[in-house]
Amino acid sequence: MRAVLITGGHAGLGLEAASQLAAQKINLVLAGRDLSKVDKVAAELRRQYDVKVSTVALDLASFSSIRAAARTIRRRIAAGEIDPLQALLCNAGAQFRGPISYSKDGCEETFATNHLGHFLLVNLLLDCVTENGRVVVTASETHDPDTMDGKMVGPAVEPDAFVLANQGKEGKKTISGGKRYATSKLCNVLFAYELDRRLRGVQKNIASIAFAPGMIPETGLARTAPAFAQWLIRTELMKWCLKSVGVNVGSLSFSGRSLAKIAVDPAFAAASGRYLQSRDGSLVEARSSKVSYDEQMAAKL
Repeated sequence: MRAVLITGGHAGLGLEAASQLAAQKINLVLAGRDLSKVDKVAAELRRQYDVKVSTVALDLASFSSIRAAARTIRRRIAAGEIDPLQALLCNAGAQFRGPISYSKDGCEETFATNHLGHFLLVNLLLDCVTENGRVVVTASETHDPDTMDGKMVGPAVEPDAFVLANQGKEGKKTISGGKRYATSKLCNVLFAYELDRRLRGVQKNIASIAFAPGMIPETGLARTAPAFAQWLIRTELMKWCLKSVGVNVGSLSFSGRSLAKIAVDPAFAAASGRYLQSRDGSLVEARSSKVSYDEQMAAKL
């Protein structure tokens, strides 16, 4: 047996994917910050689908938490408590609006949560991913300034890790919350592509894939926005308005099914280094932003 590890697999897109995988009798590892919530979801998945669901505490904005989670997972795999990993789904993410905030390690929180945390987790667990396994990074159309999604949040800036981690320090001007989010998603795509190149360079048969699920109002992504804004964006009228101007509004159920398929379906075994997108009820291969194909930029990041 093999297992799929999902960050943020207890809510939103991650839970939809977890449910789809569990229905296929695939064992799971759910990693999240609030273990009481994660454990509750895991118990329900076990009851409903009769699969093995393991849980681990993981705060992506804390390097010590990530290292502890990786040690726990490695120990439990060695003990046979967790199956070898068929896929590692770097799914969790967040937008932080308003005043700038920092992780426990002093890094700007959007960049820390959406990119640095997953970067570290993948590097610590990559050798636990089986041959023919997958690393799937949940990205976003917002990374591309040529899309309406990107135009609405503000264009991503140069993905300089040191600058992004230290936004707002020493009295320096900060970029907007939207631009911080878009840039973190650009980093996700650059990372997925660079990981593919490096895996191929050492002839490692693991696929590294970027997946854009579309803007899904039902997830907790906008949880730092005002309550009224969170309610408004979930209304059918607002979804229609966003679609009418070209925003890729996704479906929670379809995008969750798509993420599950990318993780385990043999049809995606050769999708490494590609950008897959959920759009209008179809899962398609698409072009990411022009800058995301800059290999020197990706290697530097």
